[in-house]
Amino acid sequence: MTAATPVRARLEELEAAGLDPRSSELLVVLCWLVHDDVAVDESELNAARRRAMFVLAAGGDPHRELELDSVAAERLAAELDTPERRQELGAALGGLPAEDLPGVSDGIEAMLAEPELAWRSFALALLADEIAEE
Repeated sequence: MTAATPVRARLEELEAAGLDPRSSELLVVLCWLVHDDVAVDESELNAARRRAMFVLAAGGDPHRELELDSVAAERLAAELDTPERRQELGAALGGLPAEDLPGVSDGIEAMLAEPELAWRSFALALLADEIAEE
């Protein structure tokens, strides 16, 4: 077994789900799969996520479904944004083993073509991860 096996299995599940290649669900999961490949200091990440959670809670139920354009996700994206991190994210997404998975590949290509979309998806993945831990 290779280290890529669990990632590949998840990519195959995403493909089988038939999600639209530009759906926030697909894009966020793809970013979540590579989030460890983007270097963010744990204390910086925790502080930024905590502030984003306050923004989310101020808007109502903090466990409601999030969208790419939610204020909390936009705030988290802005706080963590650096050219190096965007480059790491692009490289990690480009390295996903999805060549024969057309829907997943289209989602990856959309994010590689639109770095802002990728970065917001990444921020939302980090925020969703925080919500899931609560």
